[in-house]
Amino acid sequence: MMYVASTLEELDEVPNKTFIEKLIASFDWEDIVRKGILISVRLLFTLFVFFVVNLIAKWAIEKGFKRFIKKEHQGSNRYETIYRVVKNVYHTVFYFFLIYTVLEIFNFPVGTLLASAGVVGLAVSLGAQGFVSDLVNGFTILSGRQLNIGDEVEINDISGTVINIDLRNVQVKDFDGTMHYIPNREITIISNRSKGDMRAMVDVRLFPDTDVNKVRKVVKDMNTQLVADFPEITVPPKEILFVSNDKNQLTMRVIMYTKPGAQYNVMFKFYESYVYTLSNAGIDLPYGDIDLQ
Repeated sequence: MMYVASTLEELDEVPNKTFIEKLIASFDWEDIVRKGILISVRLLFTLFVFFVVNLIAKWAIEKGFKRFIKKEHQGSNRYETIYRVVKNVYHTVFYFFLIYTVLEIFNFPVGTLLASAGVVGLAVSLGAQGFVSDLVNGFTILSGRQLNIGDEVEINDISGTVINIDLRNVQVKDFDGTMHYIPNREITIISNRSKGDMRAMVDVRLFPDTDVNKVRKVVKDMNTQLVADFPEITVPPKEILFVSNDKNQLTMRVIMYTKPGAQYNVMFKFYESYVYTLSNAGIDLPYGDIDLQ
């Protein structure tokens, strides 16, 4: 390390110089340069090694997951979910060791700080309980395949699309664009609308004296044309029902099933087409809100 004169008397031995000049002259610049070069070389070598390790680890993780998904016949959403979790855990471990190693190069007392962390451990134990609970619940959700990225879900009265999952929280984006961060420990009930075909039910209100046979024929022909334009429909409409809604009003009801997430678009498009076609066929429709479920 550098050498600094320990007393003012030593500085005074340098004649005709200011205090700052005397102080600068007291440094062992040869030792400083040598130490600086040594630290720089060690730092560059360390960063290079970690860079190479990072590339190899990322390649290994990606290749391993692709083989796993292919072997287990898992969907892309499942692959993306597990891949992100493993990648996040890897990044946490990687950067911890990188920072630890760099601090060691600069002779920072990392070991002493880590050892002293046990003194404050008791103070943060309550907070750690919540963190551990998040990890346990997160592992349970992932291992039980309850959620995947891209699923449409309802969690704790929050509905939307799963954007990200990790061992601490689940991120759900609702239909107006709001992002919700739900801690895993607070998740009690998960309603997943992406585990099977979803029902698309379209109701169109009619006047009581409407010719239902004419409506049935027009809608049946319309269904034949529409279904061909929507490959996301898994079970096409089989029947055209006429029921009474909650206000005892005559209602035409059509039920079909779609792939997860496509039910809303199908409902809206079919309702729009029904109203347009029935009106063009001379069938009067009452004004009112549509009941979509």
